[in-house]
Amino acid sequence: MKLKEYRNYFIEKLTPLYDAMEAESFFNITLEELKGWKRVDLAMKPDAVLSSDEITKWNKVLEQLEGQKPIQYIFAKAHFYGLEFEVNENTLIPRPETEELVEWIVKENEFKGNIKVLDVGTGSGCIAVSLAKNLTDATVSAIDVSVEALAVAKRNALHNKTDVNFIQQDILAAETLPQTFDIIVSNPPYVRNLEKVEIKENVLQYEPHLALFVEDNDALLFYRKIALLAKGNLSPNGKLYFEINQYLGTEMIEMLENFGFKDIVLKKDIYGNDRMMAAMV
Repeated sequence: MKLKEYRNYFIEKLTPLYDAMEAESFFNITLEELKGWKRVDLAMKPDAVLSSDEITKWNKVLEQLEGQKPIQYIFAKAHFYGLEFEVNENTLIPRPETEELVEWIVKENEFKGNIKVLDVGTGSGCIAVSLAKNLTDATVSAIDVSVEALAVAKRNALHNKTDVNFIQQDILAAETLPQTFDIIVSNPPYVRNLEKVEIKENVLQYEPHLALFVEDNDALLFYRKIALLAKGNLSPNGKLYFEINQYLGTEMIEMLENFGFKDIVLKKDIYGNDRMMAAMV
């Protein structure tokens, strides 16, 4: 079968589940992963033929996409803040909103040098590694409860040539942090069970619920604990950054005020949702 014919078949099979643009993006990603080709290569070689072995590999990818497995998990990689990260079912797939949080931190701190940074609930390590890559002379540490996630994060730090100190720790059980930090950042679990109806099926089926969901009656569980630890472990004028549940901005401001934080800023993401916060100790 000609590759361009298979392309039509591939997109046609996926369009009942995904919009045409997303289906085409899946084809282009698969083209690059399985054949090492860009779209322009296919345009330059319109009569290229897929062997039976190649069709078998393509069909396997197609079958997984039809089962709504995220393409990042199929190829075990995701791109975040200009870097490539390994991901699997033990780690969340990095989101564009989280890139905005990293961008905010980098812009505010890129020229400070020699600062100590802690990422709480690091998962794939995307925040910690990106900050280590982009903050001059920063010392970056990262905590996660999951041994499996930390193994992925360590490989990502190595792959991206960064030095991050990884710590296996249940943050909810921590009485203090290992040292004083200038920046503490976290994108903890914040989706309430009542919001599951808004979550895409591929996320519910494949991404780790441990890193996503909190109980409806205690949605700020992780934020309270991290804010409490930050009060005792941030340096003078140190800063706490959070990615947050878009529906709980007001509650987050109130909580941080109750802890005595100052200069609290609530920021919207590219979609217009309340998504990020920063506060000084």
